Amino acid sequence: MTTIAVVEGDGIGHEVIPVARRVLELLHPEYKYFDVDVGYGRWERTGCPCTDPDIAELKTADAILFGAITTPPMKDYQSVVLRIRKALDLYANLRPVKGDGFDIMIVRENTEGLYSGIEEMTPDCATTLRIVSRKGTERIVRKAIHLAKQRNGHLTIGHKANVIKSDVFFRDICMAEAESAGIRYNDKFIDALSLDLLQHPEKYDVVVTTNMFGDILSDVAAYLVGGLGLVPSANIGNRYALFEPVHGSAPDIAGKNVANPIAAVRSASMLIDHLGDPRGAGRIEAAILQVLAKGISTRDIGGKTGTREFGDALVQLLRSSE
Repeated sequence: MTTIAVVEGDGIGHEVIPVARRVLELLHPEYKYFDVDVGYGRWERTGCPCTDPDIAELKTADAILFGAITTPPMKDYQSVVLRIRKALDLYANLRPVKGDGFDIMIVRENTEGLYSGIEEMTPDCATTLRIVSRKGTERIVRKAIHLAKQRNGHLTIGHKANVIKSDVFFRDICMAEAESAGIRYNDKFIDALSLDLLQHPEKYDVVVTTNMFGDILSDVAAYLVGGLGLVPSANIGNRYALFEPVHGSAPDIAGKNVANPIAAVRSASMLIDHLGDPRGAGRIEAAILQVLAKGISTRDIGGKTGTREFGDALVQLLRSSE
């Protein structure tokens, strides 16, 4: 039996993830779904945001549907997301951005870089160690090359090698792997890439870059499709897979029934595609576009529909198309 762990997380995760779960349960009622409670809310109640048994429970799932997690700026608070990514070795963060005339896949290294978690803070200085390893770089660029070969066959390497030595290391390894694979590629400084991607999105296919640069670039690219409420992501490893919306927990709008659930639903679409149901994934995307075409949308993209009501419309359309 296929098992799906569902983590609502914090903030608007409690509103958008239930919509995505309803969609999954409609298309795949045969899956077994179970809840795992981790995050800042869990920390407020118990003093621990994520335990070893929680990690063990997540490892029993065939895939994880994951909501946004709040990470407060506290010295001794460990990021739940970073802990899970490392524990499950989810080294590839895939962030698709698709719109009229463009289809971009941003492939972000997910376990190293400035998010390695090796930090020190004193009253006079704060230090974060940026890790870029050969192993980490080789496996993320190979993942990107594999995806590019399935798509339009072009890879862009994003870096800041004109300033940062660890990016020279990253760039050179990526270029060597691309040449070895016989794939077309180019490289661009990440700041210039961010601007050019917005101005000429149709030029890009697969973009590979380091952890923080990929985080920022994918958020920037969300502008092309209407904002963070619309873009999903997948966190893929050799054994485990986790799917989550790109947006954060948005505590300022949590509980107000105004959050956009599309990113969460598209994450669910990526989840079932990963599990071998591309037809179901296509049905979800088609249903989202049809609901939007009817003028049903949340306020972040100019509409007046609530989170729950958007979910109701989406589920009703999917039922009618069975």
